[in-house]
Amino acid sequence: MLTISEITKAFGGRTLFENVSLQINREDRIGLVGPNGAGKTTLFSLILGAEAPDKGTVALQRNVVVGHLPQESAPVGDETVIELATAIHPDFTRIRSALKEQARLEAAGDHAVGGGAEDKLKADFEAFGGFRVEARAKQILAGLSFRERDFDRPLKEMSGGWVMRAHLARLLVQEPDILMLDEPTNHLDLEALLWFQEYLKRYPGAVLMISHDRSFLNQLVATVVEIRHGSLIRYRGNYEDYLVQRKAKEEQHQAAYDNQQREIARLMAFVDRFRAKNTKAAQAQSKLKQIERMELIEAPLNAEQTIHFRFPQPARSGRRVIRLTDVDHAYGQTVVYQGMEFEAERGQRIVLVGPNGAGKSTLLKLLAGVIPVQSGTHELGHEVRAGYYSQHRTEDLDPNATVLEEALDTPQRVTEQSVRTILGSFLFRGDDVFKKVRVLSGGEKSRLALVKILLNPPNLLLMDEPTTHLDMPSIDALVNALSQYEGTLIFISHDVYFIKAIGNHVVHVDTGKLTHYPGGYDYFLQKSAADGARAAVAEAEIAARAPAKSEPERPSIKLKDQKRFEAEQRQIRYKQRKGLQQSVDALEAKIAQFEKRQAELTAELEDHGTYEKPGQAVKINRELMEVQDKLEEVSAQWEKLGTELAELDARWSEKIGA
Repeated sequence: MLTISEITKAFGGRTLFENVSLQINREDRIGLVGPNGAGKTTLFSLILGAEAPDKGTVALQRNVVVGHLPQESAPVGDETVIELATAIHPDFTRIRSALKEQARLEAAGDHAVGGGAEDKLKADFEAFGGFRVEARAKQILAGLSFRERDFDRPLKEMSGGWVMRAHLARLLVQEPDILMLDEPTNHLDLEALLWFQEYLKRYPGAVLMISHDRSFLNQLVATVVEIRHGSLIRYRGNYEDYLVQRKAKEEQHQAAYDNQQREIARLMAFVDRFRAKNTKAAQAQSKLKQIERMELIEAPLNAEQTIHFRFPQPARSGRRVIRLTDVDHAYGQTVVYQGMEFEAERGQRIVLVGPNGAGKSTLLKLLAGVIPVQSGTHELGHEVRAGYYSQHRTEDLDPNATVLEEALDTPQRVTEQSVRTILGSFLFRGDDVFKKVRVLSGGEKSRLALVKILLNPPNLLLMDEPTTHLDMPSIDALVNALSQYEGTLIFISHDVYFIKAIGNHVVHVDTGKLTHYPGGYDYFLQKSAADGARAAVAEAEIAARAPAKSEPERPSIKLKDQKRFEAEQRQIRYKQRKGLQQSVDALEAKIAQFEKRQAELTAELEDHGTYEKPGQAVKINRELMEVQDKLEEVSAQWEKLGTELAELDARWSEKIGA
């Protein structure tokens, strides 16, 4: 459908692409990756025709439609949410408006359009899909977390994030042959992201996306195209496959280069030794020609290095960090919480998940004290200092300071070198650190605010979507920082990779109700699915039993016989329970071993000495991942058997009262 042939593009003396080619076919799922500034957005501009290549061609097949979602907010006028979502073509918008106007005139008793013209309008309307377009748009808007009462709201009343969702809905309704998405998950909450992810799996056209959300890429793409040093390098598989293949390719390149350099050095040693000797001069000349005939392997370009650093740590707080008791909160007539209870303990890393509008951000603001509780109590624990990270933190930055000066303005004792290293990992590199804060973009200010809070962290850190505006290396740097963090973390994020890497406790927020899951995100998914299934079964059983029938009474027996019966039943119960209990005990022992080893490996990774031994950190990381996988597997088995054991006990308790 789309062919890029031998294109070259340069800006200001810097060549972004040199003789690169790419083919996009129907139903392709391609992830475009590379560091910030590599040229991902420029490649999009070349495909869309907004930029022209210096050399080469970009060719679309006839009648192929391309749809594009930009990274930054697109413009809106006076249209409502549903009007934008159904704006699939200018002619459709015009026809729809004309029919609405005709309906208004008819209601007023005025027939301004003749019967033939009206029939043509209706025929053209149906040719575009007619009322099915609006029904489809409403379905997609609901998937993207719009509520029905929002459909007729003017978009100019809504935030940039909601405007972007409406534009995304329009693209999905339009269903172009090639869907081009630039950071599509930035403005989605977790529920909308998961819906969108499943929707794209069934999308009939090709999808080309730029994304820093590796979990999203892993779920969707079958091809990764890396922009690297002016080239487009294509890899088969998802993002994790790409990482493995790229590493293997780099190692092979390095090995081939090293072998050739050793061979050249050996030949040159012979030449240098014998070129002056008459008896060996011919051989020396032959060796020189052998070197000249070699097809020289280019020296490997420096790969992006993983940055390791330690952040300052906050003072230790008491065990109980924060508590909300019997809290009510409402926005006007809209009640968000009523009698809500919440408590966090030292060391917990709690992620708040749930549908849009459920109250996650409100809960985070209540915890941070950004909005006061209207009823109930907000209680901080002993020696607790809370800090809240959100976009509004950028207002606290000094516009006249440089990036470096602002980062150094912290009560913690930090060196300029360490601060520059940390700034570099959050995309402030080279002379960027000398930029004035006032000239930074919104994303740059957000990243600088993030660096500042990490350089002087409170012991209760509350974060709202901290990975927005970060590329993958920067997200890794943030994961590294928060993995070291010894305080308590409560956060909201739509980045599944980040949630899995950091969260150890999940709180599901839905219509004012909080449900706690004392484990990571995978545990939450497994447990919440099981809870939902059990609830459905329970409802079905209740419905099947209605109206309830009284159970037949057990025939009267003598006391002695009754005791013997109960003893026999307990014996049967013991035999049935014994095997399960032994399995549960064995799994608990394994979990303890894995948790101990996990703690040991984590401590080794935090030791600076580990990185002085080549390959040691990689080896430890590999073992740590294996231990975590085994721990997750064993924990799932333990949960399953523990549930079976509890259910067995419940059945016997009901049967014999034991």
